[in-house]
Amino acid sequence: MHRWMGPRFKYSEITPKEVYFSRRQLLAGAGGLIAAHTTGATASAATFETSPSRWSIDDRPNSYDDITSYNNFYEFGYDKADPKRHAGQLTTDPWSVVIDGKVRRPGTYGLEDIVKPASLEERIYRLRCVEAWSMVIPWVGFPLADVLAMADPDSGAKYVAFETLYRPEEMPAQRGVFQSLDWPYVEGLRLDEAMHPLTILAVGLYGEELPNQNGAPLRLVVPWKYGFKSIKSIVRISLTDTEPPTTWNLQAPREYGFYSNVNPEVSHPRWSQATERVVGGGLLSPRRDTEMFNGYAEAVGSLYSGMDLKKNF
Repeated sequence: MHRWMGPRFKYSEITPKEVYFSRRQLLAGAGGLIAAHTTGATASAATFETSPSRWSIDDRPNSYDDITSYNNFYEFGYDKADPKRHAGQLTTDPWSVVIDGKVRRPGTYGLEDIVKPASLEERIYRLRCVEAWSMVIPWVGFPLADVLAMADPDSGAKYVAFETLYRPEEMPAQRGVFQSLDWPYVEGLRLDEAMHPLTILAVGLYGEELPNQNGAPLRLVVPWKYGFKSIKSIVRISLTDTEPPTTWNLQAPREYGFYSNVNPEVSHPRWSQATERVVGGGLLSPRRDTEMFNGYAEAVGSLYSGMDLKKNF
């Protein structure tokens, strides 16, 4: 059976060179991130030298402004502009991630412990929001499987649970008596989904360190699922033997399933998922037909062989 290897492309055709060379001098790979965090450099100081990935698509990425100005990150507010407006106050240095549960090497890992061993790639992925809009984003990241291997899952591990930072003093929408969501934000994947090579931890985009509003300093990216599955600003990764709770499924289980795979044939109870609005396309641009698994069906369809994808939405 043919294995999907991603489309072939010329690297210079996908990400314009001026994006990388007009901003700042490139630092050496992950060392740029480590240097920024250990010397107290500003969050915008680190840039990355990355290699292209066979998993990238050949769609033209959205602009840097699109990607960093139109966000869902409800810890900073519910308007799309709120994350950029408020996330600058978030402290991301130092940063650590607790890895625990059904692993043989649990512990609290500094960001540098996670990133320094990684071979960073630019992964140009589609992002499809459950709200029926989409983007194409050139992430900088590495497979989540590498971090899970470092922690050495034991034989009982079946799921991976994730938790976002809870810091009301810096995340204004976490403050107050009446909250629309329970904090901290939590998400989860089945272990085979987490280990799939398309699933990455992102530390940057457009060759630069990840902006706060996009989930700095470490976020999950699962391109065949709706965007809310790609949890931001991760502080805990736990391996479990049972399906973990997830924030939107707890909030509205009829609307947001655990799997949340992109599926044009399964409508949200309040709108169709058959088409999507492409951010940056202009008011008169036609809507795009949504693809099964967001266009990654050949790569990930076998994960769900025999499953009822309407029941397991």
